[in-house]
Amino acid sequence: MNPNADQLWHGPRWTLAVLLAVLGMLGPFSIDTYIPAFAGIGSSLGATPVEMQQTLSAYLFGFAFMNLFHGALADSFGRRPVVLWGIAMFTLASAGCAWSQSVEQLVFFRALQGLSTGAGIVVSRAVIRDMYPPAQAQQVMSQVTIYFGVAPALAPIVGGWLFVHLGWHSIFWFLTAIGGVLWVTNFRFLPETLAVEARQPFEVKHLMRGYWQLGSSPRFLLLALASGVPFNGMFLYVLSAPAFLGDLLHLQPTQFFWFFVLTISGIMSGAWLSGRLAGKIAPKQQIRHGFVIMLSVSVINLATNLLFPAHVAWALFPIALFAFGWALMVPVVTLLVLDLYPERRGMASSLQAFIGSSANGIVAGVIAPLVMHSAPALAAASLGMMCIGLLAWVYLHHRWPEIGRSVASD
Repeated sequence: MNPNADQLWHGPRWTLAVLLAVLGMLGPFSIDTYIPAFAGIGSSLGATPVEMQQTLSAYLFGFAFMNLFHGALADSFGRRPVVLWGIAMFTLASAGCAWSQSVEQLVFFRALQGLSTGAGIVVSRAVIRDMYPPAQAQQVMSQVTIYFGVAPALAPIVGGWLFVHLGWHSIFWFLTAIGGVLWVTNFRFLPETLAVEARQPFEVKHLMRGYWQLGSSPRFLLLALASGVPFNGMFLYVLSAPAFLGDLLHLQPTQFFWFFVLTISGIMSGAWLSGRLAGKIAPKQQIRHGFVIMLSVSVINLATNLLFPAHVAWALFPIALFAFGWALMVPVVTLLVLDLYPERRGMASSLQAFIGSSANGIVAGVIAPLVMHSAPALAAASLGMMCIGLLAWVYLHHRWPEIGRSVASD
């Protein structure tokens, strides 16, 4: 924690949470806005569904790759420069998407978007722990998750409206404008929270030592799997939204927002409760509650889809409840990751995001195309993603029972 943290931000705590949430939402927002236009973009560019899926995979793999470096750069040069350069690159890449005349060009610029948007997510987590002690950090992390949820709920509504009335190019011009506004806002208001004396040398040997320290740590890897992989239990449905919502549930693109509103409501509710529980119960209890909810909902969702044809009247609610369980536990797991190696919080945030986004890329490029046209297959794959994270946490809890045992303090 920065020893001068109380002098770096003079406004209410929630205003910093809003600023950091907007940084974190940039990545999901750039996915959710163009999902309703997926088929239209493919038709306009003469792209097959597989080629269009590559625009998602390119973004996610670019995001995963660069996540290896955002945190290390932020540990060496400070938080502000990494954020500002990342937003600038995102803005230019969004304009490139808008100018794209072929699916190959769109894939290229989507990859550039992915390379840049991770800066906000990775650095915002490190900023929180720079500024606040554990219990307050969990509260702010939960607030960030709540505010973060508002934008993805609005994104498909905005994207659907822009696509219907102004064409798909307008979606990426809209993202370009958002990037410009975010750059100016962060240039003016984002504080530098990493003290000069706490910065790490930017040397290859030192960086490799840090990557090895974290990458060879079973505790770090298991915590990263426990937080990152279960997210795909609901993200799989986001990636499969054109087929799941359009083909299986027979919704129009302008009706996709119902799915996102319910899912994001689950995230926001779980994050709110996580913040309320900060400092009151042990982290491992909160994590257990989250996994119990996700496991129960996943099993019920699979059984229901095997017994009945998917219908919009009920098919969206299990995803929202799953999102609630995930949001209840993920702020706690994230803080446990960041506190394993306090001197390398940026790198830890990077590698945690890398593991999660690599899983996202595999789901987008391999799993989603295989299961998106079958409701039971989607439910089974969602359960499988959750079980990977659950097994990681159960083994971690068995091997190192002291992790997450004590209640976080202010």
